[in-house]
Amino acid sequence: MLELVMENQNFMVVNKPIGMPMHDSEKAIIPIAESQFNCEKLWLIHRLDTDTSGCLLLAKNQQAASNLSQQFAAKTIQKYYIALIDHKPKKKQGMIKGDMKKVRNGDWKLTTGQENPAITQFFSFSLQVESAKNATSISNDNSRDKHLLPPAMRICLLKPLTGKTHQIRVALRSLGSPIVGDKRYKGSESDRMYLHSYAMKFHYQNEPFEISCLPKSGALIGHIHAFLAKQPLPWLMQWPTAT
Repeated sequence: MLELVMENQNFMVVNKPIGMPMHDSEKAIIPIAESQFNCEKLWLIHRLDTDTSGCLLLAKNQQAASNLSQQFAAKTIQKYYIALIDHKPKKKQGMIKGDMKKVRNGDWKLTTGQENPAITQFFSFSLQVESAKNATSISNDNSRDKHLLPPAMRICLLKPLTGKTHQIRVALRSLGSPIVGDKRYKGSESDRMYLHSYAMKFHYQNEPFEISCLPKSGALIGHIHAFLAKQPLPWLMQWPTAT
């Protein structure tokens, strides 16, 4: 079942679970959403990797699909992600900028080129090791997390300014800090890839929308929930611009 985050007559935002593809399957997001929410037709406005969870915007009519797609193309929709890493990054905050080059097996890598760069602003924060009593995490079976976080575990807040394939995953890999659970880019083994589409902000027909949703599955999400509860909303933060 999809969690409905918000809905109006023109579009909806759902909290996409991990493992749900965008296309080419009866288990893809559009046929599932159309069936669950009794919609004759929905339009996919943007995409998330199959193993990425979080806010996904779907249009309910052609006009909304055209308007929102144009906003994505014009980069006027602000998107924010959260990720877990467990290797100390080369820098703790700033801007990651460079051209992306496709390499073997469908992977991408960040280069020093600046012809058509992928651009990502980010912060990273240390997640302190908590006591077993206070380190309760929500998991698929609602059991207590018996594993303390490694000292190097950090949470990243990220704001991609472009929309390249695997952009955030490649950006963090370029810092020597692949996302926990990201097998493709050599992240540490885990129960899921800890990348989540956390929030978005945009206008539609002169009305502002500020939308966020939390991850729903994973042994470590309790730490993410606790951290975000103490943070300002991402559009209220002063994002770094230095490379």
